Amino acid sequence: MTSILIKNGLLINENEKFIADIFIEGDLITEISKNGINRNASQVIEAEGKWVMPGVIDDQVHFREPGLTHKAEIYTEAKAAVAGGTTSFMEMPNTNPQATTQLELEKKYSRAKQCSLANYSFFMGGTNDNLEEVLKTDPENICGIKLFMGSSTGNMLVDNEQTLRSIFSKTPMLIATHCEDESTIRRNTSIFKKKYGTKIPFEAHPIIRNHEACYLSSKMATDLAKEYNARLHILHISTEKEIELFTNAIPLQEKKITAEVCVHHLSLNDTYYTEKQSLIKCNPAIKSEKDQAALWHALNNDYFDIIATDHAPHTWEEKMNDYLDAPSGLPLVQHSLQLMIEHVKSSKIAIEKMVQKMCHAPAQLFNINKRGFLREGYFADIVIINPETQEIVTKNNIHYKCGWSPFEGQRFTSSIDHTIVSGHMAFSKGKFNETRLGHRLTFN
Repeated sequence: MTSILIKNGLLINENEKFIADIFIEGDLITEISKNGINRNASQVIEAEGKWVMPGVIDDQVHFREPGLTHKAEIYTEAKAAVAGGTTSFMEMPNTNPQATTQLELEKKYSRAKQCSLANYSFFMGGTNDNLEEVLKTDPENICGIKLFMGSSTGNMLVDNEQTLRSIFSKTPMLIATHCEDESTIRRNTSIFKKKYGTKIPFEAHPIIRNHEACYLSSKMATDLAKEYNARLHILHISTEKEIELFTNAIPLQEKKITAEVCVHHLSLNDTYYTEKQSLIKCNPAIKSEKDQAALWHALNNDYFDIIATDHAPHTWEEKMNDYLDAPSGLPLVQHSLQLMIEHVKSSKIAIEKMVQKMCHAPAQLFNINKRGFLREGYFADIVIINPETQEIVTKNNIHYKCGWSPFEGQRFTSSIDHTIVSGHMAFSKGKFNETRLGHRLTFN
């Protein structure tokens, strides 16, 4: 059995920071000690001056396989995730074919088993007419049900009220939703088409997919969840108005309605459209500085439970189209942790809170078995960070298949030294070790 000994790292875990050693045997953490560990190991990592934390769990990514592999694939994007300190991901069903039957869903798991360097799970997709398939989903092996209550890449809009009521009333599983009101978006798009034709400016994106579109849909989802006592998780909140739909008055483990905020909505606002244009076009749209400030306040005060990416790559050629034809979505999973560390260093969030929202809370919210914490007996999903090494994002160090990032040129003041996935040193000092692959996540 292979073993890894991590020495003298600053552990950031469960709202504490302390110097300790970690011993890993096989897949698991077998010992954590503040007094030092003196045991032989297959590999010893001297982590003095480094930060040691659980691997990031990203609950919302689009890896585009099957059917859209000119944009991305599980193999490439899982490697990019691991290079950025993300050890587990949950991937969305809007592929081609869509993961809206148990057969197609299981094909994605089979593919990930063959090629994913990170741990993985895949959402079952809901549509207007697949309730019977949705209800077959096994809650011990699948992270949740995904509903697009707003159109996005993949044309999986669920807008039939009776279908929504059936899903909310009949499924015991977590329901994750993309919430934007389609009629509002269509009305606003029509207004801008009349004014600009095909040359709609990208600055119009947060006006077309506006606060009203987000709030109307999120309010409908929370109303349905309350009516049927369903387990609801709303993805990528982007507006100040939506915050009122959530609470910080009860612990995460007792919440029936939870929310996620994404790194790009925290890091960017509508002043960036002039410079970045289509490169920051995403759904829901990046909105105002006022919204951005409100998202930070809500995150730090626990109205939001998870920080994720909504990693959604497209090719450079696709993104260079005019507004109406440029697809929405940004590649983000490789740099989400470094991006959040910059926010830690600028005092926008405490490092302990960041670890809570990116590592602990996803494990708690989805009831993932033995992951998300540095604990003896838990899977060894660990990232070791050098907080003093600078790294500039360039095309030469981007691992996404699409080959670009909206943060190209940005200088990060930290780097990912090592990423350990289920006890395997998957990434170390810029190099991958693909002799072992990630595990399928299981749920409690």
